[in-house]
Amino acid sequence: MAGIYIHIPFCKQACTYCNFHFSTNLEKKEAFLIALKNEIEHQSDFIDASERIETIYFGGGTPSLLKTTELEAILDILQQRFSINDDSEITLEANPDDINKSTVKEWMNAGINRLSVGIQSFDDEELIWMNRAHTAKHAIECIDIIQETGITNFSVDLIFGGPLLSNERLEKNIAIIANKNIPHISAYALTVEEKTALHQFIKTKKSPPVNTEKQAEQFLITMKLLAEAGYEQYEISNYAKLGMRSKHNSSYWQGKPYYGFGPSSHSYNGMNLRRWNIANNSLYINNWLNNNSVFEEELLTYIQRLNEYIMTSIRTTEGIDLSYVTQHFGEEKTLAIIHESDNFVQTDRLIVTSDAIKLTTIGKFFADGISADLFFE
Repeated sequence: MAGIYIHIPFCKQACTYCNFHFSTNLEKKEAFLIALKNEIEHQSDFIDASERIETIYFGGGTPSLLKTTELEAILDILQQRFSINDDSEITLEANPDDINKSTVKEWMNAGINRLSVGIQSFDDEELIWMNRAHTAKHAIECIDIIQETGITNFSVDLIFGGPLLSNERLEKNIAIIANKNIPHISAYALTVEEKTALHQFIKTKKSPPVNTEKQAEQFLITMKLLAEAGYEQYEISNYAKLGMRSKHNSSYWQGKPYYGFGPSSHSYNGMNLRRWNIANNSLYINNWLNNNSVFEEELLTYIQRLNEYIMTSIRTTEGIDLSYVTQHFGEEKTLAIIHESDNFVQTDRLIVTSDAIKLTTIGKFFADGISADLFFE
């Protein structure tokens, strides 16, 4: 099984913290859609043709800016070029201000069966600070609309650890989620990326720096309250009700093959080849209007593949599957990982069983550092 990611590189406005590839200039949207069609038609041989598609994900940017007819046209091309399962998960990232009853019904009729909603906060002061286009009222209303319209599979994004978010406000955000019985949550600590407005604000002292102690405290609050509300933390940043995990994101952590279409998107053949598109709308459009590819490739070494597996799997509730490591990389590597894990077992950051290596609650605060220490050279 394989997945498809479609990157829609347009937004109404720029959020202060965002470093994803996007443009607020929509003048080239029509040309982009033609270029995207050409890329899909010419890049469908990267993964074994026998692989069926089980997930499609429209990300960005803001895919909900597209007209329903434009989304339908993209899905039609995908149907023509790929073998797509009838029960495939098809996700659309959407902002609250783009959601209304008629639009959600149109999306459902087009084949969209899952939404990922960029709420980030239910607090107006925070939303203004983030430069989001919606209000807290929009955020709550859009959840009601989604549930009333009949989409049962959807997710909302939350950000914690920002300078305006008190613990009380965070608890209020999570209480709204629990009361609304939202099936899936992606909760991220605010990160400061270079070349973002937030980075500049902090650099020029227009905004206070991120308080890492506060972030750690709020991460713990998030884990505790969502667990009490019946959510499984199946990956460090992702929480789901029973049976409501994101199939698409899970496929990344499981090392399944996937296509990436659109500027800045990545593809992986499931074995040893990674490909990524140029993160430049004009170059992407100009080249693909003439059916010229604009990607780079990397052939992954045996060690790179093992390190990548360690990095992604350790973040999940299943952890590092030791039988998988033995099968794909050899028993020697399995024994080496177990040996290197011992220090983290002694400090209560890892649990090692006969089947797997998993993070403890404390270990989740140090996941990146732990995986780096387990890497092979």
